[in-house]
Amino acid sequence: MNTNDSDNNPKKKLTPLQYRVTQQCGTEPPFQNEFWNNKKPGIYVDVVSGEPLFSSEDKFDSGTGWPSFTKPLKQDNIVEDIDNSHNMRRVEVKSKTALSHLGHMFDDGPDPTGMRYCINSASLRFIPAQDLEKEGYGEYLSLFDKDESKKTPSKSSSKDGSNYELATFAAGCFWGVESIFKQVTGVMETTVGYTGGTVPNPSYRQVCTGITGHAEAVLIKYDPKILSYEELLSLFWRIHDPTTPNRQGPDVGTQYRSAIFYHDDRQKKAAEESKEEFDRNGSYINKATTQIIPASPFYEAEEYHQDYFEKQGRGSCHVLRPE
Repeated sequence: MNTNDSDNNPKKKLTPLQYRVTQQCGTEPPFQNEFWNNKKPGIYVDVVSGEPLFSSEDKFDSGTGWPSFTKPLKQDNIVEDIDNSHNMRRVEVKSKTALSHLGHMFDDGPDPTGMRYCINSASLRFIPAQDLEKEGYGEYLSLFDKDESKKTPSKSSSKDGSNYELATFAAGCFWGVESIFKQVTGVMETTVGYTGGTVPNPSYRQVCTGITGHAEAVLIKYDPKILSYEELLSLFWRIHDPTTPNRQGPDVGTQYRSAIFYHDDRQKKAAEESKEEFDRNGSYINKATTQIIPASPFYEAEEYHQDYFEKQGRGSCHVLRPE
């Protein structure tokens, strides 16, 4: 295991923020820290000692802007103390070996534990699952073996045994695209996110800069016995103007580009044929600028983006053009 000697002066090997958090019980800003939105599989270890603390398997979006976990990786590696500072009574969480201040524990978390370990990113070092053996944490590899089954192919089976397929479309603001597709009979599930870019696990703010190269997109899980891919394509062309490059209405930027991310050769062929048909039918004066490219890693957007208009109780920003 790659550990540090906690007897050494930590100030020499920590950044000012890491030192203030771990040694002086400081708190980093919410939403402006390294791991609050990290969704990669792996474990989190003490930035000072390297002792294993938390797993991505137990991480959840608490909406607080700090990494939150339902439980420690090993309870024995955590020390809990009463903290009466700031006229509050809280439970402080420290690492056992280095006694690094990590954050606080609250009893308002989700099942199965009902606990929320609210932790500072500055007190942690993240070890990706693929690097566990190399970094000396091979004993935790078994936690992520099941992640292989989460890599969704274009055709698979859901938990209830029914077959489903996936489709991925970008057609401007993903709020409106999702709100239309999720109403279609045969659509089982929709997820808004980012795809087609170069930066792993981007945040919404990063995507909005245009630097990451991602498009706002919707991943659709559908039942091919009820709904065909060709029918989804027909809706795709009708919910946006595919002739305006990197723009839909007032929304301008590469993240709003029109794109079809195909999951297999059959989808590619169908997409190409549907684009040719769109250009022939003369719905618009100009031809479609829609990209037709292979599906690439899809990163789920922040929770507040999911089912956005349903949560807001109002209609879509997209209008379905008549056939």
